[in-house]
Amino acid sequence: MDTHGNGTGAQALRPHAEDAFAHELKALAAADDRPRPPRWKLSPWAVATYLLGGTLSDGTAVTPKYVGPRRIVEVAVSTLATDRALLLLGVPGTAKTWVSEHLAAAVSGDSTLLVQGTAGTPEEAVRYGWDYARLLARGPGREALVPSPVMRAMAEGATVRVEELTRIPADVQDSLITILSEKTLPIPELGQEVQAVRGFNLIATANDRDRGVNGLSSALRRRFNTVVLPLPATADAEVDIVARRVDQLGRALDLPPAPDALAEIRRVVTVFRELREGVTGDGRTKVKTPSGTLSTAEAISVVTHGLALAAHFGDGVLRPSDVAAGILGAVVRDPAGDRVVWQEYLEAVVRERDGWQDFYRACREVAP
Repeated sequence: MDTHGNGTGAQALRPHAEDAFAHELKALAAADDRPRPPRWKLSPWAVATYLLGGTLSDGTAVTPKYVGPRRIVEVAVSTLATDRALLLLGVPGTAKTWVSEHLAAAVSGDSTLLVQGTAGTPEEAVRYGWDYARLLARGPGREALVPSPVMRAMAEGATVRVEELTRIPADVQDSLITILSEKTLPIPELGQEVQAVRGFNLIATANDRDRGVNGLSSALRRRFNTVVLPLPATADAEVDIVARRVDQLGRALDLPPAPDALAEIRRVVTVFRELREGVTGDGRTKVKTPSGTLSTAEAISVVTHGLALAAHFGDGVLRPSDVAAGILGAVVRDPAGDRVVWQEYLEAVVRERDGWQDFYRACREVAP
């Protein structure tokens, strides 16, 4: 059934969280006997369980959506139960968007109230716009007003998401101050206002590396409780995250399961972590760091592309040759500097590592 109005009934390429995990949300709601804040679909405990995973009393397995410190999720969920907005902060690829979507799905049952931040995001995307045909035909009135996702969330007592907040122009950012502090959205053209219904809250995301793009004013930052999402603390944790997401994406794309893919997933994660941290896993060899982020999200993309290569142009087994080109593309973003970093890493680390000769040869074959 089409739950978001596209009218086609076709299977979505990337279902919204509340659709993809509807069975888990339904089971949690049935088992959840704890107090729920106004208009929340689940209690804070159940929301945290949805994100972190667990087994319910009826045996339903809830898959982890976020692998990381439990306290981070608990702080994020409890923030949404107050009148303070939530800012998820971190370097690119730390699952900020993923976490915000699943938080909105679990709290409000709807993750689609979304403002995507860009350098061109207008004030209308945060406040409201006008249907100019109706405005000219009938004059100013509520029927001519086009509500933004933020206005809709205020009226419905729901959770709205603002992605890449620091990419939004500063004057547009500051239009959130009255909304977050007074919980009202003035409509001066009509002499009216929209007051937020209980249950309304806002989740914003921002990248650490975007701090200089459009830094948040101190007045706006005070309206948020900031939760920093870290990179995975250990290689095992990152391998687990990549393996889970690759499995989910592979099933969504109808890719056949790849036997023994874990070995190549671990190799990709090892390469990314060593280049990201500037030292090999054993701490013995320092390496140069490339200009890219080499995030967990990029590792997921590299492995998923490798699975597609193995499925469509190989024997279905994920091999070094299937991931080599993807790794090269992720590492070498600056053709001048990054190519030197990659070549030195190949010769000083990969070439000398036991069991990595096939990977070394594959990387040399795709090297420019």
